[in-house]
Amino acid sequence: MNVLITGGTGVVGQRLAVILLNEGHQVAVLSRDKRPAHAGVATYQWDIARGYLDPAALAWATHVVHLAGAGVADQRWTEARKKEILESRTRSTQLLAEALKAKPNQVQAVVGASAIGIYGHDTGQAQLDENSPAARDFLSEVVKAWEAATDGIAAAGYRTVKLRIGIVLSHHGGALEKMAQPVRLYTGAALGTGQQWLSWIHVDDLCRLIIYGLENPHLQGVYNAVGPQPATNEQMTRAIAQVLHRPVLPLNVPAFALRLALGPLADLVLGGSHVSAAKIQAAGFQFKFPELGLALRDLLKP
Repeated sequence: MNVLITGGTGVVGQRLAVILLNEGHQVAVLSRDKRPAHAGVATYQWDIARGYLDPAALAWATHVVHLAGAGVADQRWTEARKKEILESRTRSTQLLAEALKAKPNQVQAVVGASAIGIYGHDTGQAQLDENSPAARDFLSEVVKAWEAATDGIAAAGYRTVKLRIGIVLSHHGGALEKMAQPVRLYTGAALGTGQQWLSWIHVDDLCRLIIYGLENPHLQGVYNAVGPQPATNEQMTRAIAQVLHRPVLPLNVPAFALRLALGPLADLVLGGSHVSAAKIQAAGFQFKFPELGLALRDLLKP
């Protein structure tokens, strides 16, 4: 495959490029910067604000992975930041859809990122699948608009897979680094009640799932990209502590302290959702890291 990746400089995009190259595929990224992202990866330019996408990129690609989007938890949610979170996803997807429609190309499939945030930031103990209703909070509205833009690619006749991605656990950066840091410093503790569900996935399983979506023509539509065994916040904290050989503080971090420190972003850590991976498993995908302990031992090893 010739795989074109948007958002190729992020944690998932970089790891995906490495795995694809190791499997013998060709990889290129779409970037505002013409400089190569990393060795063995070509770079094509696009400019979302100007509505420009180098036509040579889609002339080269046989498959596309669309991961671009501003980080949800990177900054406080000012109105300007909320607008950026939304438009970085919808406008980039619309630009890609328009470019795919504009000229004949050899693209066979598009795998687009989505998020389990569509179900709501705090769904309690309910088990959710792809047919569960969307919520009405900020992130849910973002994801609905994002998926609607991706539907424009499918409407143009391309096989399109939308992956509702959960909490990605990776070797470098991302959620796991933030959760592990206080544990390393002997200040690890569950957050809020500690009973909120975290639907996580190992970054390598996510990358393998993306490739599975590219390669298998029977996949189309929406799939949850989460591991098969979600964990509560308390379970996650204790599992990280066990791998790192650190204690966990007996008292949880209270919700009011998190709201003072994080503002609206506190909802992301105080809430959670129990999301099912049954549909993608029924489609034949097998997880390499189905268990939390197995994933953490791989990711947190010295």
